Amino acid sequence: MPAILVTGGAGYVGSHACKALAAAGYTPVAYDNLGRGHRELVRWGPLEVGDLADRARLDEVFARHRPEAVMHFAAFAYVGESVQDPALYYRNNVGGTLELVEATRRAGIEALVFSSTCSTYGVPERMPIDEDTPQRPINPYGATKLAIERMLADYAAAYGLRSVSLRYFNAAGCDPDGETGERHDPETHVIPRVLMAAAGEIEHVEVFGTDYPTPDGTCLRDYVHVADLAQGHVQALDYLKRGGATTAVNLGTGRAFSVREVIAAAEQVTGRRIPVREAPRRPGDPPVLVADPARAHALLGFAPRYTELAPIVATAWRWHTRQR
Repeated sequence: MPAILVTGGAGYVGSHACKALAAAGYTPVAYDNLGRGHRELVRWGPLEVGDLADRARLDEVFARHRPEAVMHFAAFAYVGESVQDPALYYRNNVGGTLELVEATRRAGIEALVFSSTCSTYGVPERMPIDEDTPQRPINPYGATKLAIERMLADYAAAYGLRSVSLRYFNAAGCDPDGETGERHDPETHVIPRVLMAAAGEIEHVEVFGTDYPTPDGTCLRDYVHVADLAQGHVQALDYLKRGGATTAVNLGTGRAFSVREVIAAAEQVTGRRIPVREAPRRPGDPPVLVADPARAHALLGFAPRYTELAPIVATAWRWHTRQR
């Protein structure tokens, strides 16, 4: 089976992408330094331990496996951490990607799928967000992802390295078969934190802001299941293999749910009351973030299977209880 190099393949979205690649007839080669990834999540192909900054190691792995394309997930992704230490984010996210695309060029590979984010849009002026929405990131994390998108556009024009940047919205849920899942330290995502509160692992879940101009006063977000995201990456790879040009697309459902709706769905799934602490708004949190997924559907055939909250939360709860 043809090999695909998956940087960050021991992480949350990367490991799900490895499973989707294997199901599609590829051999996913996970390349991860295991600083924030987990060896036990690499189950569908070989693990090559290495850092993006290690040029010799990258060349060795490319030479050994001869992948026909690259999927790039390896990045730091904590907004607060990026504000406190932007140098870490520019060095790892932008500098690491530069080393990767240079190694990709040396190996003669012409297709790369990049894990980008809706954080590149910042605080949009209109909803839903389409790909022509101005990109004005408000934190270093989003700025590094935008810098990588621009790097890839320049590499396409100058060197012929074609890529798809997938700007996805709130990744949520876990593998429906329970074979991989979400494991962050610290955990900042709302669904796992709600489930941690349901399990009694934390005293309460924080609701940041209850006075937004939304139906229940809390933020609205577009939750896209991680298995759907993984399939979107495989579809982007197929698009590039058909000769598709460099582009960027949103991956989302086009539906938005509030924080209170997430909590209600979790109470329904777990059968437990979830303690809540209301807190002030966090700076930079937009009231609503929801994707216009039309381009992804038209270009890639992207059609999320999970469009309701309860099934998404249920897959996360099964993983959470199994890990406990």
